[in-house]
Amino acid sequence: MTTANDVERARRDGQLFGIPLGDMGWFASLLMGVATGMTAFFLATFVAIFVLLIDMSVTHHSPDFAIAYRRVGFPVGVVVMALALGYLGVQWSKRMKRRSMKA
Repeated sequence: MTTANDVERARRDGQLFGIPLGDMGWFASLLMGVATGMTAFFLATFVAIFVLLIDMSVTHHSPDFAIAYRRVGFPVGVVVMALALGYLGVQWSKRMKRRSMKA
């Protein structure tokens, strides 16, 4: 995005993690929101498992590793997916409103 027009269009259309959301349809928005939530779930679960492993090596007690999924991974994944779907839904509705005003 080297010209002023490209920068203005990117600001108008919105971006998510540097990805321009330009002409994404509802299915692409849904797919990207769910993928973001799943990525957050796996990343949070990975970090939680390593924290439990460190705790196990320090305390010499065997923790229940299902805690990583139930209490960390699932809530983080659901919250991130809800936020991503909300953001992408607002961006999609703005695009639909803009298109209806042009027509």
